[in-house]
Amino acid sequence: MEQTVVKFYQTGTFTVGNRLLKPDQRSVQANTERNNSLNSGHRACQGCGEALGARYAIDAAMKATHGQLIAANATGCLEVFSTPYPETSWQMPWIHSLFGNTAAVATGIAAAMRVKGRSDVRVVAQGGDGGTTDIGFGCLSGMFERNDDVLYICYDNEAYMNTGVQRSSATPPTARTATTMPVGPHPGNVFGQGKNMPQLAMAHEIPYVATATVADLRDLEYKVTKAMSIRGARYIHIFVPCPLGWGAASHDTIRLARLATESGIFPVFEAERGEVTGSSKIRRRVPIEDYLKPQKRFAHLFGKDPDTVTIARLQAMADRNIRRYGLIDEEK
Repeated sequence: MEQTVVKFYQTGTFTVGNRLLKPDQRSVQANTERNNSLNSGHRACQGCGEALGARYAIDAAMKATHGQLIAANATGCLEVFSTPYPETSWQMPWIHSLFGNTAAVATGIAAAMRVKGRSDVRVVAQGGDGGTTDIGFGCLSGMFERNDDVLYICYDNEAYMNTGVQRSSATPPTARTATTMPVGPHPGNVFGQGKNMPQLAMAHEIPYVATATVADLRDLEYKVTKAMSIRGARYIHIFVPCPLGWGAASHDTIRLARLATESGIFPVFEAERGEVTGSSKIRRRVPIEDYLKPQKRFAHLFGKDPDTVTIARLQAMADRNIRRYGLIDEEK
């Protein structure tokens, strides 16, 4: 009887748990040899996007450096839920810094490794959007300006979630937080404020800047791996939905991250030396309402009398991102 080669078409999906792929084709998380740098037992909320983002990113960095990695971690959700004294979920050299000096601490670690002649040991700094765009911005800008050999990863959940969901400079317009206008004609965060941290990183013309989301594991791992192959200052901004702070279902974390990219409100791209070098194209464009409606922080925009004017302003922001980063392939 003639033998027939069996084709497993599902392997083309590159799903996280797929064991049918060859080892060199598997994602880091689908490989049984992954480091599990952020291990089980932590106290993150159910559906926490930041826990997923940190696990994916640090495991990818550990693989890229053959386990020769040290992490500096800002105060915030990630630090609090992973290291309640005297316990820790980190299986790697890990240092807790203050809220605002993570980039400086990471710079010091990199300098110490350089003095010791340990060029094989690499350094990652990580923090939330509050510790990155607000409290730690000065130290981070200094790290960029000096081109220190550190990869800084920002896990952006768009508010100070650890201390009660207060507004940060990464909080989007109209989103409700504990410190934004609760009532009135235009509740929530105002338009015209905030910081675009990836753009600010690009303005420093550092070697590498990228954005990613927890909805695209392959893309996230690729960018972390690429960043670890580069010397000098690097910055990756990862979009990590927060079910508790956003008023979203815990099972919608990946869905919301995907909708953020498909609507254009969160552009996914790469940049080198201040120039955009590539972007992830939107495969199925969705209106901004599809992203906003599952979140209670935007509930005031809908109801009996939807605030169509404000929704249109948010749609205009998404449309601008699509034009700026070329997120839609016009030829197709």
